[in-house]
Amino acid sequence: MQIRFESSRKEVSQMNTEALRENFLIENIFENGKIHFVYSHYDRVMIGGAIPTDTPIRLETYDALKADYFLERREIGIINIGGDGKISTDGEVFELKKMSCLYVGKGTQEVLFSSSDPASPAVFYLLSSPAHQTCPTTLFTKEDAAPLTVGSMETSNHRTIYKYIHLAGIQSCQLVMGLTVLQTGSVWNTMPSHVHDRRMEAYCYFDIPDNQKVLHLMGEPSETRHLWVSDRQAIISPPWSVHSGCGTSNYSFIWGMAGENKDYTDMDAVAMHDLR
Repeated sequence: MQIRFESSRKEVSQMNTEALRENFLIENIFENGKIHFVYSHYDRVMIGGAIPTDTPIRLETYDALKADYFLERREIGIINIGGDGKISTDGEVFELKKMSCLYVGKGTQEVLFSSSDPASPAVFYLLSSPAHQTCPTTLFTKEDAAPLTVGSMETSNHRTIYKYIHLAGIQSCQLVMGLTVLQTGSVWNTMPSHVHDRRMEAYCYFDIPDNQKVLHLMGEPSETRHLWVSDRQAIISPPWSVHSGCGTSNYSFIWGMAGENKDYTDMDAVAMHDLR
């Protein structure tokens, strides 16, 4: 597990490309047969990935958590972006097809990840936050998420939003999570931009075609920065930062938040003319 500390607005304004990538881009989140985590001190969120192949992968605790097991004081949201997979939570087995989401609540002692076909393994994206109450473990398919199509081809942001963990969906302590799929011909996400000082956010970009990239915008609205992102890479977004992207092709991304509230619509809009 890698630990990353916060960076102030002043620090970020002075960072070069290498420093920005070291602090905010998670390049190698997925590896066959292993589980990886980055512990961010923004709201103490943990961002991870697991690809089980021939044998199941167990969600182990880490010394830095000072916990007997991973979910002793945490909750976790899991979205599959690969082949069919299974997750066992204290003996109960859930089947996850691509774009299905499983929320696992505080107090669950054993979590096992496996793939239905090791030749086409499941690819589990993991987002965990501290929790002070227990909510039931719940599975949603993408159809359960009441998909909402927004934007238009004219503004190059025709996209479908799937909300999984939020006030009107899967219940959690403080985690919010879902994903967005851009339609063919659309490349912009979350534009116009917004910030929400009350919650950090993390993105995981996926289904980016070969030899294509996404240009992720971050930083204060009056002083934006950018990061070039490849398929299955993740971004840590500070609460004060914008988080928008534009791809050289259409793509998909998982968004997840933790912090002061679980209101999906709690956003402070940034007018287009205020972006710099």
